[in-house]
Amino acid sequence: MEIIVKIGQFLLSLSILIVLHEFGHFFFARLFKTRVEKFFLFFNPGFSLFQFKKGETTYGLGWLPLGGYVKISGMIDESMDREQMNKPAKPYEFRAKPAWQRLLIMLGGVFVNFLLGFLIYAAVLYTWGEDYLPVKNLKHGVVVDSAAAEAGFKDGDRIVSLDGKEVERYREVITNILLEDVTTVQVMRDGEQKSIMLPAEVKKKIIKGDRLFTPRIPFVVGAFGKNSAAQKAGIQKGDRIIQVDTIATPMADQLSPALKNYQNSNVNVTVLRDGREKTFEVQLDSTAMLGVAVDITKALDYETRHYSFVEAIPAGVSKAYDTGKKYLQQFKLIFSPETEAYKEVGGFITIGKIFPGVWNWQSFWSLTAFLSIMLAILNLLPIPALDGGHVMFLMYEIITGRKPGEKFMEYAQMTGMFILLALLIFANGNDIVKLFQ
Repeated sequence: MEIIVKIGQFLLSLSILIVLHEFGHFFFARLFKTRVEKFFLFFNPGFSLFQFKKGETTYGLGWLPLGGYVKISGMIDESMDREQMNKPAKPYEFRAKPAWQRLLIMLGGVFVNFLLGFLIYAAVLYTWGEDYLPVKNLKHGVVVDSAAAEAGFKDGDRIVSLDGKEVERYREVITNILLEDVTTVQVMRDGEQKSIMLPAEVKKKIIKGDRLFTPRIPFVVGAFGKNSAAQKAGIQKGDRIIQVDTIATPMADQLSPALKNYQNSNVNVTVLRDGREKTFEVQLDSTAMLGVAVDITKALDYETRHYSFVEAIPAGVSKAYDTGKKYLQQFKLIFSPETEAYKEVGGFITIGKIFPGVWNWQSFWSLTAFLSIMLAILNLLPIPALDGGHVMFLMYEIITGRKPGEKFMEYAQMTGMFILLALLIFANGNDIVKLFQ
């Protein structure tokens, strides 16, 4: 069921983004009285799931969910309609329009995606506000992963700043280390501030899956697994586990190492309940697991910022801008061989996985806004067959006054389609390889 929900959210989000992106092209084409022959959601090689004609345009739904398209008369696009291009240009065709009109037609989809991203972010902030974990609220510091431990960090370190600059939100810590070329992290340890140098290979390790830091929290019981040993012994939700036999376990990361000493045996587990200590005898099996899950919501002190309608508008613009900036910064990682980030580039499976396994409108719209910004940036890449490729040639025409030849544009379109196909195979190939790893 979880997979079906993820796929459903992904397809709905993709459909919204494709239709509105193509509508951007359609709107400017019709504004300048340019004929649009087809408007399709998804591609339709061979056949369409359905289609109908209204006026000069055929609208339809294809069967291949790799994108969508509008076919504009007199334009060299993925249809490669050479027959039409060999005839004299007609007033309603794309090629007969002034360069500035053709430029706006090509930028229409990107413009709509940027606008959509901002509007969705503003609506999400106004409706739900913004939950975040302030760095200052990490009262117990962090638990370090292998890469951080090798660099000299220790469990319990409290993050103060990155390269001397304070960071307000915890989620920005790893993002900034990855994207902003951070070299040192300042922490508080035993009441003393220390500056720790980040090794050069830390980005590669983060990309490979090393979390670097996670918030250090007490173990407050939030849920029980099937046949939970702790639940059978009488431990309840909301109990805070503080000791295993004589071993103090005030923090969640200390619990599993302590339990490993008591495989296939009975052990006393002490909890804090309503301010009073209670001890329970728990029978552990060979896994030495209590069968409990920590309650993150009670363990971490999140804050929520609420926005009025007026406040949400500039906040939405700022969030859309920040999202686009960070996405562009990721290209630097992908094209840096030493980070090996190109190995982590994913396709449709990777994108689908970012949606939650339960339907959540706040998450859905937030992710749709992110994907809208991402789609806008990708379409602006100067690759023939993408909007950015057409824009590149149009800018050349506007600056030089010379229009690229139609035969050149045909070859450029074919080259661009080959590049896009190769990138599509590479990204989705990575997804398939990861499934078997």
